[in-house]
This record gives sequence, structure tokens and C-alpha cells, in this order.
Amino acid sequence: MPDSAIRHISSVRYGKATCNLRYDNTMFSELVLDHFRNPRNAGKLADATAEVHATNPVCGDVLELAIRLENGAIAEARFLCRGCTTSIACASFLTERLTGCSVSAARSITAESISEALGGLPAATFHGAQLATDALSILLAKLP
Repeated sequence: MPDSAIRHISSVRYGKATCNLRYDNTMFSELVLDHFRNPRNAGKLADATAEVHATNPVCGDVLELAIRLENGAIAEARFLCRGCTTSIACASFLTERLTGCSVSAARSITAESISEALGGLPAATFHGAQLATDALSILLAKLP
């Protein structure tokens, strides 16, 4: 792979540890990279109606997903993610998709629909979309 395909992102701090993130810009769509570089709705949701943690035991990615319901619709969605480029991008995309969505419409979101909407994820990184929908399924199961 040519050096021009490898990009470095500024250091990210996790507690006391600093991580230097790298990604291959030929592997991901611009939309995936945009959600990774500029995640939407990241952070805790203090007044959450439901909140879950999901983990991919194979790669170790961890996703915390929270929503706040108002009048049967998802008024707000937030996430925290420790994971790869696609896990972060898919979680960010999912929270955008969920905001303003009915619970019944949220049940129709699939890993395939997230991947397609993000321009298609490579097979090796599809687990990011799967983690997002796993968290969503667990969260929706907690709702009345």
C-alpha cells in the first residue's frame, strides 16, 4: 500500500493513555471517514430512557448506546464507543438515524442498511455495523 494511503489522525486520549490513530483512506467511504473524524451525538445521555453496553468479543470494540423517548418517538440518541473506525462511524450514523425516529421504525434498522447508507463497508470491517445493530436490538428489547 502506498504511504499516501495511510493517514495519521492526531492523538486521542483515553484516560491516562494516548493513542495514535491510523486508518487507510482507500478502504472507507468519505461518509464513514466523516462520521469517524466528526462523530455526531457522542457522549453520555443523562436523562436516558434506556441505555445499554454491547461488546464485540472478537475484536474488543465496546459501544454504549442511550436513547430518550418522548411521546413514543426517540427524541435523542447518544453513544460512547471504544473501537475501530467503522464502529465509531456506525454508532455516530445510528444515533443520527434514530433521532426523531419511531420505535417501530428503529426496529427495522439492520447492519446491512447501515453499511449501505455509509457507502458499503468492507467485509473485514462490517462488524462495526453489526455492533451498532446488536446494541440497538438490546436497547429496544428493554423498552415497554
